[in-house]
Amino acid sequence: MIEGFLEHPIFRIVSDAARESGVRAFVIGGYVRDCFLGCPSKDIDIVVEGSGIELAQKVGDIVHSTVSVFRNFGTAMLRFRGVEIEFVGARRESYRRDSRKPIVEDGSLEDDQKRRDFTINAMAFSLQKEDYGELVDPFGGIRDLDRGIIRTPLDPDTTYSDDPLRMIRAIRFATRLSTPEHKFTIVPESLESIRRNRERIGILSMERIVEELNKILVCDNPSMGFRLLDETGLLEYILPQLTRLKGVETVDGKGHKENFSHTLEVLDNVAAFEKQAIAAGELKDRFFEDGILKEKVRTEPDLWLRWAALLHDIGKPATKRYDPQAGWTFHGHEVVGAKMTPKIFQRLKLPLNEKMKYVRKLVSLHLRPIALVTDEVTDSAVRRLLFDAGNDIDDLMLLCNADITSKNPRKVERLRHNFELVRRKMQEVEEKDALRNWKNPITGEYIMETFGIGPSREIGLLKEAVKNAILDGKIENSFEAADSYMRSVAPGFGLHPER
Repeated sequence: MIEGFLEHPIFRIVSDAARESGVRAFVIGGYVRDCFLGCPSKDIDIVVEGSGIELAQKVGDIVHSTVSVFRNFGTAMLRFRGVEIEFVGARRESYRRDSRKPIVEDGSLEDDQKRRDFTINAMAFSLQKEDYGELVDPFGGIRDLDRGIIRTPLDPDTTYSDDPLRMIRAIRFATRLSTPEHKFTIVPESLESIRRNRERIGILSMERIVEELNKILVCDNPSMGFRLLDETGLLEYILPQLTRLKGVETVDGKGHKENFSHTLEVLDNVAAFEKQAIAAGELKDRFFEDGILKEKVRTEPDLWLRWAALLHDIGKPATKRYDPQAGWTFHGHEVVGAKMTPKIFQRLKLPLNEKMKYVRKLVSLHLRPIALVTDEVTDSAVRRLLFDAGNDIDDLMLLCNADITSKNPRKVERLRHNFELVRRKMQEVEEKDALRNWKNPITGEYIMETFGIGPSREIGLLKEAVKNAILDGKIENSFEAADSYMRSVAPGFGLHPER
């Protein structure tokens, strides 16, 4: 009996309502799995041998909660005391080969468990009075959970061909559930089946694929998921640009870094650094609300920072060159990568709004802090970096720190030490110049009033001159200094003040 896992009052309420309605109800899926993993969730799935919608409505009346009904899917959902409960009628499914939309018929709990994706997600707790809390586990899910195994209840070819999204879900669960103490693996026959059926993902919408990809990205060890996607051949279909980073070319005995492995190492570094910073309360998301800059301490992984890590070197294959003196170079790969980012987002149906612009910015700027590590750290260079990165400077610095990788631990230690010096220099300049949200003291309107001109090219040139003077430390970051400087250089642009 597993009654200890069913302490929330909703379970007894559902049990009594099901008995009164003459149907049988079971807790199934992720909630059951996560109970055994020691992390019960607030999302509960109830499967009913009968109408899930009718039972949901009955429970909703009892607890005075609004019930959302989705008749096309035969499901209903309500919220009660901090948990979200979804009800569905037990069903059996069959599929046409050209579609992942199933043909659905009423069925039993056994039928419903057979249609589940993996054995660890097919376990159920009974809510019947006579065996309340008993585990119903026909496929050995509890054993697979203990052994760290991802396995399908039925033949994997049938499971993956019927619904190809399950191939990516298998990889996502292996990645998400793995810990340093308890690693999950996909059984060999299932991995082989994914390789055989990989072309089937062509019937899926890109939105569904990317939903799973995003869940892999925010795991603690996301590289595991991307290695599995690569090993099974799925990555070539989803993100071919990433697979082109693979391999090492050698000329005259000189080889370059294996950029695919490097990218995944950086991705894991970002995940680890971000987790540490979140635990310490050191990361803050900055945003404008009603024209006022506000801060919020980050408590969850930033998906878009993970995307920036994944794509930071995506421009390297297009820029790879061999120089007999310098060896392999990737000059300008950050510029090429930034240009590739919108196209990748568009193909993957990712948002083309500020999220994409954020990723593109970090890809474009990811070499800048590293350059400061090896060069003399001038106030001017730091000002320009702060100006260009704006509110995203903390994430950029985290990404760049994660990008310091080498097989030589001493080299990594030395670079990270120097990197901390750059970080302190940035804090000093930021405190002194307040450039993170810098705005040019001289506006276009002020230039037109001062010189009695209309919109023209000279306005942009003057504003750029003032901006560069401030960033280079020639003048103070104040209106008075900027106005004086503007008037002094204006004659060079053929302009003379009217006042």
